[in-house]
Amino acid sequence: MRILIADDHAVLRKGLVQILTETYPDADFGEASTTAETFACLSQSDWDLLVLDIFMPGRTGLEVLQAVRQQQPKLPVLVLSSAPEDQLAVRVLKAGAHGYLNKQAAPENLAVAVQKVLAGGRYVSPALAERLAATLSTDDRPPHERLTDREFEVMQLLLTGRSLKEIAAELALSPKTVSTFNTRLRVKLQVRSDMELLRYAQAHGLRREG
Repeated sequence: MRILIADDHAVLRKGLVQILTETYPDADFGEASTTAETFACLSQSDWDLLVLDIFMPGRTGLEVLQAVRQQQPKLPVLVLSSAPEDQLAVRVLKAGAHGYLNKQAAPENLAVAVQKVLAGGRYVSPALAERLAATLSTDDRPPHERLTDREFEVMQLLLTGRSLKEIAAELALSPKTVSTFNTRLRVKLQVRSDMELLRYAQAHGLRREG
């Protein structure tokens, strides 16, 4: 079995390898610290599982998900994030991930999540599964859940301090298109300034820590 771990924190990568080695002692592990390294690893080797941090330097983890779904649709992807699962889990599952796990979860939860994903299932915590079931018939989602994937990506890059021009270059879009996404996401979130956007992100756990 070959498992690729994509996360920009070396200590966390080593910890994940150590935890998973206890369950899969014969597994081979690969590591990537940026989305560019992740794409390179995916193109150069075959993997049985991708454990992916949704927030890494370079292009966003959502783009990695989109590329995996197009190029390697059978590759299971387990997303890790420091953001609360009720903020991102539904989005990444819709984008093609097979599971979502908060980085603060207990080590045994990682093994459970990996086992379920490798078996062809999908993983979210029992608490989130209950919340999702309770809200199936309602539409009381927070505003950021109504953002499109591209709007969400632009928001995340804005929160890193990038300008619209820099975002356009990074996403290979025209500045005018990025400006349109910026306008749409601000309308949906009902924020009028960068400071209000920052406050919204902090209030909803959307900013990457560290």
